[in-house]
Amino acid sequence: MSSQEIPEEVLPAEQDTAHGAVEGAGDPFADPGLPAHRPRIQDIDERAARRSERAVAFMFTLSMLATVAFIASYVIFPVDQIVYIWPFGHVSSLNFSLGLTLGVALFCIGAGAVHWARTLMSDVEVADDRHAIEAEPEVKAKVLADFADGAAESAIGRRKLIRNTMFGALALVPLSGVMLLRDLGPLPEKKLRVTLWAKGKQLINMNTMEPLRPEDVVVGSLTFAMPEGLEEDAHDFQTQIAKAALMIIRIEPDNIKDKREREWAHEGIVAFSKICTHVGCPISLYEQQTHHVLCPCHQSTFDLSDGARVIFGPAGHALPQLRIGVNSEGNLEALGDFEEPVGPAFWERG
Repeated sequence: MSSQEIPEEVLPAEQDTAHGAVEGAGDPFADPGLPAHRPRIQDIDERAARRSERAVAFMFTLSMLATVAFIASYVIFPVDQIVYIWPFGHVSSLNFSLGLTLGVALFCIGAGAVHWARTLMSDVEVADDRHAIEAEPEVKAKVLADFADGAAESAIGRRKLIRNTMFGALALVPLSGVMLLRDLGPLPEKKLRVTLWAKGKQLINMNTMEPLRPEDVVVGSLTFAMPEGLEEDAHDFQTQIAKAALMIIRIEPDNIKDKREREWAHEGIVAFSKICTHVGCPISLYEQQTHHVLCPCHQSTFDLSDGARVIFGPAGHALPQLRIGVNSEGNLEALGDFEEPVGPAFWERG
């Protein structure tokens, strides 16, 4: 077909040879405009709006209940409890309940916010011109006015049920994070203040595992002891020995400078905690002539002839002393527990 046979209405317009533009062509990037706004049923029917309001409030309330359930799960379910849940199989009841309740709490807040925005907040599209980054006073005033209009259109002031339940859900969800602090470990309670030592507990030599007798401890010797009844194969042996380990030293009574130390000793035999009061290292270096003991970790030095006070190093206070005596069988025994916490200082001390 020749060009003469092509209808004129389908032929391209004449081109501008200088610019290559098509004469009579319109703007290819013309603003198509916004479609006409179509009101939702909630915009024209208050009963439908009320139903949406109750649905949003229900989701926020469900979020609050799920958060309370999350907190309750920490109390109800033991850490080591395993249960079968189809189709997951055998899972930790605590982990499953925590994940389920926290997931429901967060999902309901999000779902409630989305439903609120799609059914009750204004959905009128507004076109605005681009403006410079630097805001003029008029722009700032317009932003504040737009914010006020948005707050009014959200109906947060008029829909009090949604507002109150949303605030409740948002206030309770952070409590889930607070409850996670439990994973830092159990509360120490009075565990740092008490040891296995008690009145009548015999001193057991940690080398021979036999009860210590006064004649077993000679002047200038250093012996380590633990409480009667503590077994090395016990599951909590390391925990208990870390507080109850003793150093047994015999000093000539005339060489003991501290009055209380002399009264709590038996014929010059004194019992002090083996745990350094700096960072809890075991003390094992004893100097016979000076009656000094040295912590091998940071060189804290204690004078065992003067209440085990600190004479050098970073330790903050003296080693606790255990009051001892002799039972009817002639074995050394404790007359009570330590009167102050063993080991490094902690906040309950002061």
